[in-house]
Amino acid sequence: MKRLRPLLSLLLGLGLATGLRAQGTVAVAAAADLQFALADVKAAFVQAHPGVQVTATFGSSGNFYAQIVNGAPFDVFLSADESYPQKLVQAGLADAASAFRYSRGRLVLWVPKGSPVPLERLGMKALLDPAVKKVALANPRHAPYGRAAEAALAKLGLLEALRPRLVYGENISQTAQFVQSGAADAGLLALSLAKAPALAEAGRSVEVPLDAYPPLEQGAVLLARARDNAAARAFCAFLRGPGGAAILRRYGFVVDTP
Repeated sequence: MKRLRPLLSLLLGLGLATGLRAQGTVAVAAAADLQFALADVKAAFVQAHPGVQVTATFGSSGNFYAQIVNGAPFDVFLSADESYPQKLVQAGLADAASAFRYSRGRLVLWVPKGSPVPLERLGMKALLDPAVKKVALANPRHAPYGRAAEAALAKLGLLEALRPRLVYGENISQTAQFVQSGAADAGLLALSLAKAPALAEAGRSVEVPLDAYPPLEQGAVLLARARDNAAARAFCAFLRGPGGAAILRRYGFVVDTP
């Protein structure tokens, strides 16, 4: 038995007994563009930390910011606009030392696979095709992808012509549902959603030029209520580590490190 004690101590020190070190629950408020990527992140994290339960709620970053200010019980905030986590830090509602940029998002123009819209030939100008009666984008009032989409349309000289045809989703996930369901003929979506199997198989897409909209810098932060939550800290560490970064890249996010 005496011989086993040093070995157990060594295993704990090396982090091989992760289930013993990181137990508990993590409540994550996540930008809607993470809907599919985060499912893979969660699965990989829980496999490494079997003692942890992770629950994720998806929505628009602006709405989550307002909810957190009003006391919503989340541990980690993953925002499609890193200014929201920064504001929470300034308000004393998040741990400044935990804040990090986890990715940069990208926009695509997406249409159903059978659409007659000449997407590949015309790119963004395909939105002026008569077959496009409605164009879906996320609500720019509280969805970062909506602000980016509106900025892109303005920069490319399309906004005024398309304004009567615009329909708004509450977040980027609902925007994708509009186009999938036929409620809109085309949509400006997150690349991470367009790369998910359900949308990749059902539609066609082209990337919106990166110089047409402000960078979608996306940030994560540990909220104040989770300062002593080892599981939440472990989740953030996994997301910003090589395992989390590899999954995000697979869904089209731009990750600088590691």
